[in-house]
Amino acid sequence: MAKTAFEDKTEKSAGLTFFSKEQIICPICNTHFKREELKSGGGRLIAGDLTDELRRIYDPSAKYGEIFPLVYAVTVCPKCFYAAFPQDFSILDKESLNVIYEKMQERYQAVTDICGPVDFTKNRGLPEGAASYYLAMLCYESIPVKFSPTIKRGLCALRAAWLFSDLEKKNPGENYAYVASLFYHKALFFYHRAVELETNGREMIAGLKSFGPDLDKNYGFDGVLYLTALLEFKYGSRSNPEKRAERISVQRRSLAKMFGLGKSSKSKPGPLLEHARNLYDNIVAELDVSGEKQEDGEDG
Repeated sequence: MAKTAFEDKTEKSAGLTFFSKEQIICPICNTHFKREELKSGGGRLIAGDLTDELRRIYDPSAKYGEIFPLVYAVTVCPKCFYAAFPQDFSILDKESLNVIYEKMQERYQAVTDICGPVDFTKNRGLPEGAASYYLAMLCYESIPVKFSPTIKRGLCALRAAWLFSDLEKKNPGENYAYVASLFYHKALFFYHRAVELETNGREMIAGLKSFGPDLDKNYGFDGVLYLTALLEFKYGSRSNPEKRAERISVQRRSLAKMFGLGKSSKSKPGPLLEHARNLYDNIVAELDVSGEKQEDGEDG
């Protein structure tokens, strides 16, 4: 008798993940629960390409199939749907937690409207993974600036966009592509805002332990600046050509200054530099077509 999709998922998850021995106590509703963690080793994660968005793609494992490590990165209370990155989950102040609690029903409705019913007491799949980042993005709205909520909301939005894009590939025509587009635009807003707040000193983000954006490598603040430029180029508004040219010109100058692009500098070697160079060239090509003059003084 053929296995059901749920049985197949459960069987693979049994060798792929485990639930933590120690229970986590939700600081909002006092629910006790265990985190689902991804096991390491055993040929589970087969690293593939790195996308221009600095996402690591993993090749399917013969034994475990497709694996999406991002699905397990956010801690979510299965009762009140409070969600945050593990380092933040238990240390927030009472005032912030009260605000998050008051928005519990609103948060639950927002997520179920997009993802449908999700159950965080069982093994996670792509819907739960995408939902976890949407929940965290909503929760970080109520968190003080000392926790750098803006860049964390941007990171949550970007990862949600990735996972909703994955859902679209598995369920074409279910409008997940549209949802992914919405989250890409949210990511653009939050990344741009985070850099702005960092620049004027209103919300510092340079002290974060890891900027991601994926789990395998920390690309630091340079990665944040690069992604801000990339998101603007790929997902920024095109309704006004003049404003569009102005915005991507700002990002072109940022890339040139940060990476020494257009010069012979190799001070930041590696995949980030390669992707930054490609982005820079694409921006220059668009500006050349639109007639925007070059002002950086690059020497090629």
